[in-house]
Amino acid sequence: MTQTQHTNRPRGGSSEPLLSVRDLRVTFQRQGEEEFHAVDGVSFDVRPGQTVGLVGESGCGKSVTSLAIMGLLPGRGNRVSGSAIFDGEDLLTLSPAAMRDRRGSEIAMIFQDPLSSLNPVISIGRQVTEVMERHQGLSRKQATPKAVELLERVGIPDPKARLLNYPHQLSGGMRQRALIAMALACNPRLLIADEPTTALDVTIQAQILALLKELVVDTGTALVMITHDLGVVAGLCDEVNVLYGGKVVERGGRHGLFRDPRHPYTVGLLNSIPRLDAARGEKLSPVPGSVADNLPWTSACAFAPRCSQVVDACTRETPQWEGDQVVGHRCFNPMGGTR
Repeated sequence: MTQTQHTNRPRGGSSEPLLSVRDLRVTFQRQGEEEFHAVDGVSFDVRPGQTVGLVGESGCGKSVTSLAIMGLLPGRGNRVSGSAIFDGEDLLTLSPAAMRDRRGSEIAMIFQDPLSSLNPVISIGRQVTEVMERHQGLSRKQATPKAVELLERVGIPDPKARLLNYPHQLSGGMRQRALIAMALACNPRLLIADEPTTALDVTIQAQILALLKELVVDTGTALVMITHDLGVVAGLCDEVNVLYGGKVVERGGRHGLFRDPRHPYTVGLLNSIPRLDAARGEKLSPVPGSVADNLPWTSACAFAPRCSQVVDACTRETPQWEGDQVVGHRCFNPMGGTR
């Protein structure tokens, strides 16, 4: 390993991964239709006190990766393989009952749409206390003051009164905070946040990201942040995994990846971010086409139809991973070259 690679190693609270995902594959198939490979060999590690980002456009496999790890995919019509070792145990091999015991207690997830994730006919307080009753054996009377503390911790004003409210009575920002309170109720060791700031204004986004960052620092929780927003990554993540077509196409520490991105897709995502120092009237440079414009990974690079760096090999061969488990990319004609 080169000295440059050492400098890009992400920080973390422990040298041993809390979650180690290896060769995760998720295939969907409907009767009479071809298989669709939503996740195609994804691998990454998350350590206690570390924030790892899964980044990419909608449809690149980020959310399906998290749902597979959490055991929340539909019971039929899909096939999951690989491993997701959490604290020495493969989550993908656990029975539904054993996985339910893990979810909410040791592993929790913040979903991207709080209005559809919260039960509309059950009060916020009941939804928060239910988690503690299920996993900590508390009575509702014992769990209620803890629920008030949680809502206060996530910044919901007048938390005691909010316990009686229903989801539709809260703003989008407060619903998202309520979801975070539910996720934190049992002090999970691993937290997966799936686009937690989607559809929120920038002020609320900043507050929620600050809350998640504080959580990781104060408790040593391992955090997997799923997002399409590289601005979120810049302020929160230690390690970044860029996904395209169900595969990790680039990985690196936050600073190294932003300073010297190698994969053209990563460069395209970075160029799509508005810059405050840009000249007036300067246009953004989005990635051309859409995620539907791809080639099969089995015989080509899926990103080739949208790539500015395409060469002949891109449409004839599958690009292999160049690097190690910490820093690397999957490209025949990478950009940059100092990392």
